[in-house]
Amino acid sequence: MLRRQHGSHVRSEVSESQSFEHDPKVEAARKIFDKLQEKSPAIWNAMITGYAQNGRTESARKLFDIMPARDAVSWNAMLAAYTQNGEMNSAVRLFEEMVSRDDVSWNLMIAGFVEVGNMASACNFFEKMPMPNVVSWVTMLSGYAQNGEIEKARETFSKMPERNVVAWNAMAAGYVQNGRIKDAYEVFCRMPARNASSWAAMITGFAQVCKLDEAKRLLDAMPFNSVISQTAMISGYIQSGRLEDAWKMFVQIKCPDTVCWNTMIAGYAQYGKMDDAHSLFRKMKKKDVISWNTMISGYCQIGKMPEAIQMFEEMGQRNAVSWNSIISGMTQNGLYSDALRYFVLMLRDGKRPDESTYASALCSGANLAVLQHGKQLHDLVVKSGRNADVFVGNSLITMYAKCGRVLRAKQVFSEMVNIDSISWNALIAGYALHGYANEALVLFMQMQQSGEVPDEVTLVAVLSACSHAGLIDEGLYIFHSMVVKYNIVPIAEHYSCVVDLLGRSGRLEEAYELVVNMPIEANAGTYGALLGASYIRCNLEIGTFAGEKLLKLEPHKTSNYVLLSNMHAASGRWEEVERIRMLMKERGVEKLPGSSWIEIKGRVHSFSAVNFSHELIAEICSTLWTLSTQTKTDGHEPDLRYSFLDLG
Repeated sequence: MLRRQHGSHVRSEVSESQSFEHDPKVEAARKIFDKLQEKSPAIWNAMITGYAQNGRTESARKLFDIMPARDAVSWNAMLAAYTQNGEMNSAVRLFEEMVSRDDVSWNLMIAGFVEVGNMASACNFFEKMPMPNVVSWVTMLSGYAQNGEIEKARETFSKMPERNVVAWNAMAAGYVQNGRIKDAYEVFCRMPARNASSWAAMITGFAQVCKLDEAKRLLDAMPFNSVISQTAMISGYIQSGRLEDAWKMFVQIKCPDTVCWNTMIAGYAQYGKMDDAHSLFRKMKKKDVISWNTMISGYCQIGKMPEAIQMFEEMGQRNAVSWNSIISGMTQNGLYSDALRYFVLMLRDGKRPDESTYASALCSGANLAVLQHGKQLHDLVVKSGRNADVFVGNSLITMYAKCGRVLRAKQVFSEMVNIDSISWNALIAGYALHGYANEALVLFMQMQQSGEVPDEVTLVAVLSACSHAGLIDEGLYIFHSMVVKYNIVPIAEHYSCVVDLLGRSGRLEEAYELVVNMPIEANAGTYGALLGASYIRCNLEIGTFAGEKLLKLEPHKTSNYVLLSNMHAASGRWEEVERIRMLMKERGVEKLPGSSWIEIKGRVHSFSAVNFSHELIAEICSTLWTLSTQTKTDGHEPDLRYSFLDLG
């Protein structure tokens, strides 16, 4: 069952799954391993490798430490466990313990540092390696190319004592990765021998820069058929939006492999053609995890979450990408409770969350304003060592800010090693959300002093802060200086903030003039701000203007109908009230009951205007009655002018 927004109670399950559960297949293998009376080194090594492939380096190390006899393969298996999981400090310590090292040992260290982007350390090991082989040279070459150091890659290629086709391909691919297609083609032409990967790299290069005719000519010139190259051509067509040409190429392939099928399915998914993607997916005989993940992501992108969840439940083997796809899809589509629930299930499935997973979970926690869940997620982030990641740090700032803990958000910001414009924007927006306009403006100045350039999002947050705090002059000055001072042309969101700013201060006519004279087309947010201001200032004329615009832009948003209808009712214009009621009926718009929720001691309590099932409802109603009576006794009367109309 999908629960949009807060749904029912969100259970505090995150804390129950702070330790990653074990993969069933690995556990089954371990049971067989334990039952064996005699175990050869090969069996020990296989078990260590199994742990390593599932990211369980601690379990691998425990097994390695109790091995009765270790051979070179054992040491390299343990070393691979560390390097392939990015634990390079542990890898260095183990490498130093090794009595003897072979080429595999050295190459594992070089590849490990390349994988984590530490080319300096990779180079250090490469230079110390007694006799670097072709694998060593190609690893360094590819590492430099991946890090954008293409000249160093070229220098490495030139110094190679011997080059095989893999080395030539790596150099051509490096140029392609860095957008230097002419240089890539020069290398391609100089190749003493070419294989399918050589042709595929060059075809991919031409396709990436939209030179599809050159790519097609190269494909036609191939001396043999290659599914790899044909797939590269399909990918090029897809990148250029030529799905029909991609499909024609696909059907010409006699035996498309799994990668080819996945590429075509991904093309349909990329453009939202999920019916075509689904049809192709069902025809696919050998599906891999990428096939399933592509379908899940595609459905999530177009908001078809029931189909995405069905795909997720049907797939056999899931990896971290599978979980990330469904969790981020739920977050993006407002299924925040479900996103948190699936995060817990991911932990129980033994998969390690990465930066993307934590960001999605934190975003869901922020939108639910469930502080305890957010704190538990923060604890997991710290334990996983991902608290230094900018992406995760920004999500933590937003989570704490939306949960009302602005000082905690500020602390996270201050503790971040690296910050970007999103970090600044998140904290400024947090200050704006809670009315700390002065703090927002001070931070805005600090941002500029640090050398970070404000962007459109920054100025939306700053203008919003000015609006909430009634800083009219400051807000108008920033708005009117956007182009000159910040080289940013105002977009509809900026106008919405200024309309809200003027409306809150009673300058409704100015707000109206600003909207009708906008050099760009106003959006729903702009008209919504104008309608809200008109509602507060009881200006039916401007309110009607804004409301009618909204009914066209957002024909299914209930609140617009209710607000406009109530304004007409307050003025006695009952014919207009009836017209709006009929319009809602014709368009199938229903007035949803009001709802709210609050988190207390890790539990989310939900309330609805039509649901009185809460176990403490009697006490709650009694307290509300007491408070209402007290306010009347103190001389406060509620304003009921716009509260009597029910369009349900």
